[in-house]
Amino acid sequence: MTCKIATFRILSLGFGVSLAAGAAGAAELPESLAWTAYDVGSSGYSQAVAIGSALKNEQGVTLRVLPGKNDVSRLAPLREGKVEFSAFGIGGYQALEASFVFGKREWGPQQLRLLSMSNSDACNTIIWAGDVGIKTFADMKGKRLPIVKGAPALNHLVYAYLRFADLTWDDIQLVEFGGYAASLEGVIENKVDGAITITTAGMATKIVAGPRGHAYAPVPHDDKDGWARLLEAAPWFYKSMCIEGAGIEEPFEAASYPYPILITYDTQDEDMTYAMTKAMYDLYPVYKDSAPGASGWGLEKQIFDWVMPYHPGAIRYYEEIGKWTPEIQANQDKLLQRQKVITDAWNTYLESAPQEEAAFDEGWMKARADALTGAEMNPIWTTW
Repeated sequence: MTCKIATFRILSLGFGVSLAAGAAGAAELPESLAWTAYDVGSSGYSQAVAIGSALKNEQGVTLRVLPGKNDVSRLAPLREGKVEFSAFGIGGYQALEASFVFGKREWGPQQLRLLSMSNSDACNTIIWAGDVGIKTFADMKGKRLPIVKGAPALNHLVYAYLRFADLTWDDIQLVEFGGYAASLEGVIENKVDGAITITTAGMATKIVAGPRGHAYAPVPHDDKDGWARLLEAAPWFYKSMCIEGAGIEEPFEAASYPYPILITYDTQDEDMTYAMTKAMYDLYPVYKDSAPGASGWGLEKQIFDWVMPYHPGAIRYYEEIGKWTPEIQANQDKLLQRQKVITDAWNTYLESAPQEEAAFDEGWMKARADALTGAEMNPIWTTW
């Protein structure tokens, strides 16, 4: 079943086109590469390993996958040049936006760029313990939920679902965890009542088989007010049908977004980025059934007018196969202009920013929001 897209437009693309255009580019991948990904047991890690196997068997390229327990530990090796690419989550968007932990002095706006993304028939949602009586997101009031250190993306997803239900942080009990996998283990161990996951994650399967059972809550597509609040908090979501994943007996209306997304920095070599993008599609028939959710990497599943800009190497590939349109370029230009507004605001702010951490954070929140609002752009976050 095809996802129903609301805010974003999925282009209809054909995998056969990529094969036909395969000879157009001469760039090749090096003999060895490294990615970062989510923890071992996550859907993102399993997909990265499957892609690595295809690279090795078909092209002789060795892919080393480094798991990271949170957004900072996944992005730091990419920033430091220890890995070339990262199979990331929506934390990449928060890094681009210099928000949350990435609004700290040691980070700031990160010049990240997309290559490709996975849009599977799974969904990014909260998996609930079956013994707490969750039927709708309104039922999450008073429940225990994780707050994961160094993972603002995961935490903000909880907030987005709170907003859908017209709730706030004050309406739930927060329990701190050191990493994503630990937060899901917390459901099994009865430390929390639910946790953010993608339904194809290994840990979701473990929860379903665990002693507390499981439950999912739908995100009804006809709830206009709820969706307005959700998209105001998290504009990267779109309406989808959740079909694939642990414990899903019947499809249900859900919210989702691309996961994982394959990213790098804007300074990454263009030829290498082109070759990596091309390999993702050339090898798709080999790895698409090798890990839960891996089918989401198909060319026909891509969203080219999403919320993050693409790398020039990736654009070169999409241009060659005829999928980069003037409308998509207009969205790219708009995203790059937004990035410039944030980066200029950051550089100006650093010239006289306070040294004390709390004051620095508060000042940057205001400076960022003021700059975006002044440019007639939605700041999305004014505090964090």
